[in-house]
Amino acid sequence: MAEKRDYYEVLGVAKNATADEVKKAYRKLAIQFHPDKNPGDKKSEEKFKEVNEAYETISDEKKRKMYDQFGHAANNMGGGQGPFGGGGFGGGFDGNINDIFGDIFGDIFGGGQGRGGRRGGRRPRTGADLETQVDITFEEAYKGVEKVINISKRTDCDTCHGSGAKAGTQPETCKVCQGRGEVTFQQGFFAVSRPCTHCHGTGQVIANPCGTCRGAGKVKKNSQLSVTIPAGIDTGQRLKLSNEGEAGEHGGHPGDLYIVVNVLDHDFFRRDGAEVICDVPITFVQAALGASINVPTLDGKVEMKIPAGTQSHKVFRLKSKGLPHLGRGGRGDQLVRVMVEIPSKLSAEQSEILRKFESLEKDGKSHPMHHGFFERVKRIFD
Repeated sequence: MAEKRDYYEVLGVAKNATADEVKKAYRKLAIQFHPDKNPGDKKSEEKFKEVNEAYETISDEKKRKMYDQFGHAANNMGGGQGPFGGGGFGGGFDGNINDIFGDIFGDIFGGGQGRGGRRGGRRPRTGADLETQVDITFEEAYKGVEKVINISKRTDCDTCHGSGAKAGTQPETCKVCQGRGEVTFQQGFFAVSRPCTHCHGTGQVIANPCGTCRGAGKVKKNSQLSVTIPAGIDTGQRLKLSNEGEAGEHGGHPGDLYIVVNVLDHDFFRRDGAEVICDVPITFVQAALGASINVPTLDGKVEMKIPAGTQSHKVFRLKSKGLPHLGRGGRGDQLVRVMVEIPSKLSAEQSEILRKFESLEKDGKSHPMHHGFFERVKRIFD
């Protein structure tokens, strides 16, 4: 008779492994060697039995303590019953494998326990979440707005109130699974449960379906919802309306509705987060001599001073003239970039004045950038 392998070696864990590490290792091996995944493979079946035997001991605190102290000999202590009752440990399983290991085999059988801890049957299920998009203007993003949106979603049928059965009738208990939603069959030395194919795991069969929803219990409906869009929202951000998604199954909660916001482009303003950005043209004379100009903002026009000698692309900051900070109060700033516009056409008199201006400049002080550039070029190539 072959000598039994060490249970820790079988599971591939250290002797000081935590309960979670043991369970994780067992789950991986149980799925790997399960007979359903290896039909007719005797070697895999033996491996599966060995893994189960090891886990039955190592997962139990008392059994593990005895095993650590006495090894496999602990199984023979106490007149064949073992110190743990039921014939010691290492003797395999006695009963339904799903009852012993719960959700561990959910990955194999495609089921397992739901949120409520009950397998099969008409357990409540939350409805599907939905998503839609709403377009708003730049100004609406600044102020906030109330929008009415149209949504199409599955809701409980008004005729049968979600039961799926014709008026005056009720869904019948499935005769195949007796209403459990799952069927159990013997697989070698253990029992396996799977969703019932006759009732699709619901535990009930609709003999006389509702004429409106044809037994589905749900129908598509169009509805209108009002949603408040807060000031400062940006493109791509989502709003959540709880319980406004599709209806749940068997008394489960409805899903949620997510609204994705798209802020339309503005003809004048751009944005970077809460900051508003704009370009404002100024004349050559305004840039050279300085001026006060009116700048559009989201609050209306404000006066902004242009210092003498301002260069093109200079950026000025208007404090708290941007968009609201979403969810934390206050506002961003407005950034104003001035663009010095060069005249495209000049009269003879204007041309003469500019030539005279140019002739008066001898030391380069009026155009220090221009003068400095050519001085550097001269030093490089001379």
